[in-house]
Amino acid sequence: MWERIREIVRKEFRQTLREPRMRAVLFGPPLIQLIVFGYAVNLDVENARMAWLDGDRTPESRELLSGFEGSGRFRVAAVPATDEEAARLLDRGDVQVVVSVLPGFARDVARGHTAAVEVLVDGTNSNTASLISSYAGDIVGRYSSQVLARQMKTRQAASAAPVNPRAPDLQARSRIWFNPDLKSRNYFVPGVMVNIIMLVTLMLTALAIVREKEIGTMEQLMVTPIRPIELMIGKVLPFAVVGLFDVALITTAALVVFRIPFRGNALVLVAAAVLFLLTTLAAGLFISTISHTQQQAMMASTFFALPAFMLSGFAFPIRNMPEVVQLVTYLNPLRYFMEIVRGVFLKGTGLAVLWPQMAALAVYGVAVMYLSAARFHKRLD
Repeated sequence: MWERIREIVRKEFRQTLREPRMRAVLFGPPLIQLIVFGYAVNLDVENARMAWLDGDRTPESRELLSGFEGSGRFRVAAVPATDEEAARLLDRGDVQVVVSVLPGFARDVARGHTAAVEVLVDGTNSNTASLISSYAGDIVGRYSSQVLARQMKTRQAASAAPVNPRAPDLQARSRIWFNPDLKSRNYFVPGVMVNIIMLVTLMLTALAIVREKEIGTMEQLMVTPIRPIELMIGKVLPFAVVGLFDVALITTAALVVFRIPFRGNALVLVAAAVLFLLTTLAAGLFISTISHTQQQAMMASTFFALPAFMLSGFAFPIRNMPEVVQLVTYLNPLRYFMEIVRGVFLKGTGLAVLWPQMAALAVYGVAVMYLSAARFHKRLD
């Protein structure tokens, strides 16, 4: 039995590496997704283009400007003289934010009155706009705290009354766990592993079996002593090896090239990948039973992969989706593997936390593999 399976596996590797279309599927998606999501897709806001409209021109307003420039988040790209000029800069997209200090700013600060700072943000990209608005609010709030602290010291120095040593001093300090630098690359690159394994194993499995039908070699295989179960194992096993190779490749690229932290156990990641491969290989096997040509197999694989990708939580948080759609995502194996990969990479979580997701992958993998194998066996008969 194993000798026949070994020969099928050897034949599949030779055909896969020899066929140009199969080589493109094997090497194209991993390279493209790694480059795109590792370098091109970046949701971080660094050096946002800012227009500084100073209507006060005092040391206090210049101190606020130094807070923006020293944050590393903003770069002064223009210094308009009027509101109309600032509006034109926003309209043309030359700047992303306009910070306007109104006349009388220093006077209001010195008197302890409310001093207004107007922040106009280009909201075309809602994610970028929310980040810029948050950063600007933090800088203005920090400046306000510094001014208040200086005023309190001045009043205490001028007053003869002793300061109560037991007066409470409350400070809110935020700490960000798992991704302290808030780099979107740390969030996206581990998720690329999930999409690459799905695309490569799904398409390769479907195309390999459909190709046998197209060139007429499936009938020749069936007249040999090989049994259907041996043929199925010999067909899917090479692409399981390809999937595990992609796991190792992407993990190495994430650690060496992109410097993504890896805080978990590699064995947990490999075990989850094997469970996930059961589902993708089974789905490819099922697609091969409903397709007659390689073009049909490619289209069916895309039809399956696109909704699974959109509902996996890779780019769009599942909690932000409508409740009905959130319930649908529980039927998506990509959701569970996505949570496992990011948990292992960024949080360092293990089986004690990830066992529900791994159990769900095992259930889906076994169920889909059984149904696909039954249909595959029926079609061969």
